[in-house]
Amino acid sequence: MIALFQLISTVISIYIWLLIASAILSWLVAFNIVNTSNRFVYMVGDFLYRITEPVLRPIRRILPTLGGIDLSPMVLILLLIFLQNLLWNDIAPALIMR
Repeated sequence: MIALFQLISTVISIYIWLLIASAILSWLVAFNIVNTSNRFVYMVGDFLYRITEPVLRPIRRILPTLGGIDLSPMVLILLLIFLQNLLWNDIAPALIMR
């Protein structure tokens, strides 16, 4: 059972890093530091968009618009960290003690 919790925790951690990479790449594209006409940059950006956008879209609908600031990745990261802590601090000990 612990192996399953470790796997879920690792997947959550990887997804958090993908969210951070997606946010940083979007800033780099917005400030014209990297160019999406470069095939590699386009492929990485498209991959990150396809992985993160389905989860971020419902959060963006709920959050109010703050001009050009998108807080949805930060909200999702906080939710994922909460889920990870809930998994290890509340659920795992209860199941292990059985």
